[in-house]
Amino acid sequence: MKDRPTCHDEAHLEHGSNPFVTSAKATLHCLTGCVIGEVAGLIIAMALGLGVWPTIILATSLAYLSGFTLGLLPVMRDQGKTFMQALKLIWLGEAISIGVMEIAMNATDYYMGGMTAGSLLAPQFWIAIMVAIPAGFIAAWPVNWWLLSRDLKACH
Repeated sequence: MKDRPTCHDEAHLEHGSNPFVTSAKATLHCLTGCVIGEVAGLIIAMALGLGVWPTIILATSLAYLSGFTLGLLPVMRDQGKTFMQALKLIWLGEAISIGVMEIAMNATDYYMGGMTAGSLLAPQFWIAIMVAIPAGFIAAWPVNWWLLSRDLKACH
């Protein structure tokens, strides 16, 4: 008996659901948490005048924190799980998905000069973020499809 419903269980599939649509929705949910942490980390790092590597570490850490939070809360609320039970259910899928997103987003932001723009008012900073967000989605979508197809990522 499984501890959690999977994305393939009838109760979690919408009528006529498509695995690519399901994985896109899971990727968008994950991206929301990543963007919150990523952008907060970039803004804090820029305000403190941090270098590239401290910026990447801060942005990635906050992306994991906010991403896991947005992953944990629905599982705790909807499935009545404790924090540790929910963490056991989501940790692997979220860790991999967020990791892929962060690699794509940080690389895009760095190569577009957003991390070194020097000011939050610089168009380069915001343009880089606006390009990094879809880059993170595009990179993580096939990964989430694979994770969901093997029940390594929880639906939430």
